[in-house]
Amino acid sequence: MDTRKGAPKPGPSTVKYLDIAEIRDDMVLLKDGTVRAVVLVSSINFALKSNDEQEAIIQAYMTFLNGLEYPVQIVIQSRSMNIDGYMERLREQERTVQNDLLRIQIADYRTFIGELVELGQIMQKMFYLVIPYDPLTNKRKNFWSRLSEALSPASAAKLNRKQLKDRIEQLSRRAELTQGQLNSMGLESARLDTESLIELYYTVYNPDLFASEKLSDINSVQFEDDTHVTEH
Repeated sequence: MDTRKGAPKPGPSTVKYLDIAEIRDDMVLLKDGTVRAVVLVSSINFALKSNDEQEAIIQAYMTFLNGLEYPVQIVIQSRSMNIDGYMERLREQERTVQNDLLRIQIADYRTFIGELVELGQIMQKMFYLVIPYDPLTNKRKNFWSRLSEALSPASAAKLNRKQLKDRIEQLSRRAELTQGQLNSMGLESARLDTESLIELYYTVYNPDLFASEKLSDINSVQFEDDTHVTEH
């Protein structure tokens, strides 16, 4: 006898409601065929700068905004700082160091850091710049094409190899140009690769789960590569 009879059926997966179709080639491919690159940006302590330096930063930021030919999204994310790797390195040094006094100091310091983390949650702010690429071909769609995408959003992400190559190249140019402009403001930046993008979106949509269950090694995940690419 099936004791589950009459039990409510599970609802549809939340993946169905996400705009993301796939993450590959260091970019986020959305269901409408457009793509996004994400750049991690450093911060600067504006208050500690001199008046001349502050004025130069403001002017550089104004130039950056006025030079944009497409919208960008600035995202500030606060997350609990993960110091597991740092603590493990301290334990390794404690095991391998030859000096007894230094070993004791490392042990005391590791204990202090552990107690500090337990007393208060240490937060870390991350700054991201999301760069889009929306080809003109995506804007020249008739009524039936838009209706088809509404009924089957994932079908819009099916690109031929030429379209995929164009998106990769155009998005790379935009990211490189944007990073150069950020550098003029004294900001360091790095474009997220495929693995970093997966981890970022995993933490965004699973913040509680990420704190207790770490993401598996991306390199061990099996992907159906190029299954969405159609030949024409």
